[in-house]
Amino acid sequence: MEGTRLQKVSRLLQKELGEIFQREGAVRFPAKMITVTQVRVSPDLGVAKVYVSIFPSTDSNKTIELIRESARFLRGELGKRVRHQLRVIPELIFYVDDSLDYIENIDRLLKE
Repeated sequence: MEGTRLQKVSRLLQKELGEIFQREGAVRFPAKMITVTQVRVSPDLGVAKVYVSIFPSTDSNKTIELIRESARFLRGELGKRVRHQLRVIPELIFYVDDSLDYIENIDRLLKE
């Protein structure tokens, strides 16, 4: 069960990472729209699991690898933004959130 503090930190990280992807995404990840759908923070605030949705979903594995390679840069940018709110900037671990693809597949199956 997440406490109020963990929820606030998760929302803060999600908002700031979303803005970072919005600004830096066009340069680092061309022709892709990346959305941070969820952030889960460990109880000690040392690790943050970041779930991202990638549009268009073609080559999403390649894009998530590029994001993982850029994790150090993204953590640094995040640190610049939240340095007054958090003492330790969590390590970022990125995952693909494919729930939209799953919903689209279910809709397609139901229409048949």
